[in-house]
Amino acid sequence: MSNNVVRVGVGVLIRDPLHPTKVFAGIRKNSHGSNTLALPGGHLELFESWEECAVREAVEETGLQLINVRFGHVTNDIMEAEKKHYVTIFMMAECQCTLTRPKNLEPHKCQGWESYSWDDLTRFAARSNDNEGDGSGCFEEVVPKLFGPLLKLVQETPQIVLDFLHER
Repeated sequence: MSNNVVRVGVGVLIRDPLHPTKVFAGIRKNSHGSNTLALPGGHLELFESWEECAVREAVEETGLQLINVRFGHVTNDIMEAEKKHYVTIFMMAECQCTLTRPKNLEPHKCQGWESYSWDDLTRFAARSNDNEGDGSGCFEEVVPKLFGPLLKLVQETPQIVLDFLHER
């Protein structure tokens, strides 16, 4: 990839059917943004719609079949330290089966999937630049840093995403 090309990424906010105010995310491995918390997603492929990309990436990474896939938000993600620039399209979706849990189908790229509330993500965003803690004790919570596009999404706090996470 040429360094002067902006890439298009798609991140998917997949509502956890057992905890409807939470979405699935996992810690990235072996790629830019390693050791940061990210949503399922990947690159938009040639001639692919945003919805198709969201569905494909969810199946490839989690095994989850999605329904009600729709646009959520877009961010302009400049990652100067990594010499990368992305436009990230965030899609929102539900799981087709209400009892299905995500599988880690790409363990070389992700540590595994958990579900997180918007409050969790907001708290992680606040600590993303201060992940060392105050050094006062060994019982301090480990707070993951957010992957750049997810951090920007949380910082921008789009109302449509908040509404998605609070609708029943």
